[in-house]
Amino acid sequence: VQLVESGGGLVQAGGSLRLSCAASGFTFDNYVIGWFRQVPGKERESVSCIDMGRGVSYVGDSVQGRFGISSDNAKNTVYLQMNNLKPEDTAIYYCAADNRDCSKVATRYPYWGPGTQVTVSS
Repeated sequence: VQLVESGGGLVQAGGSLRLSCAASGFTFDNYVIGWFRQVPGKERESVSCIDMGRGVSYVGDSVQGRFGISSDNAKNTVYLQMNNLKPEDTAIYYCAADNRDCSKVATRYPYWGPGTQVTVSS
């Protein structure tokens, strides 16, 4: 199982970024893909998750109305669209995979990408 994030970078407050999570090595439809973020000294925070088989997804309360998750099953890729970014969104963003249901608990996910840095300037 391999996950690789891309699309991070530096953006001004109010701007947008789209993160990608390219997955390989497993049957995409049998897994859920979660997005988490982490800042130094804090635990990983659940941002969003999508169940690839059922098409069910959620977005965390802290980003509701600004972030959205989608997937391209043909490309084995999940996207996190981030709009109206705020300085408090600055973090390393990770995607993770699990073959059970979506969970907000990071330790539930056995597979992780290396992460991509998102920095939002004020």
